[in-house]
Amino acid sequence: MSLMTWTEKMSVGVAVFDDDHKKLVAMVNELYDGIKAGQGKEALGRILDKLIEYTQVHFRREEQVFARTGYAAAVAHKKEHDDLTRQVVEVQQKYKAGPGSMLSLEVMNFLKNWLVTHIQGSDKQYGPHLNAKGVH
Repeated sequence: MSLMTWTEKMSVGVAVFDDDHKKLVAMVNELYDGIKAGQGKEALGRILDKLIEYTQVHFRREEQVFARTGYAAAVAHKKEHDDLTRQVVEVQQKYKAGPGSMLSLEVMNFLKNWLVTHIQGSDKQYGPHLNAKGVH
């Protein structure tokens, strides 16, 4: 069973970002499934690396569209991105430096809750602005 499921409630009304969010949900689930299956540190580390890399790609994509369309809340939104990036990089560094091979379910719940809260909160707010600027 997956940790999280994409639902239409998570749609921000911009196809490229909905697709990104679906991919992020799938990657969080892949990491969760790897933990449940007892995959080793190296395998889980690769999944975590991919998740962080794709999250950064997605954040840059959002921020570029914000700049292009003059999104008023862009600075505050970028700060949320920066905060999450810092937190997940800290998790990644501790995981790679630590002796154990397990990512805690606490970390997984943090990722899930942040992703859902961010998408349904901050990200939902940019949908109407971007749609009004012709970004769908």
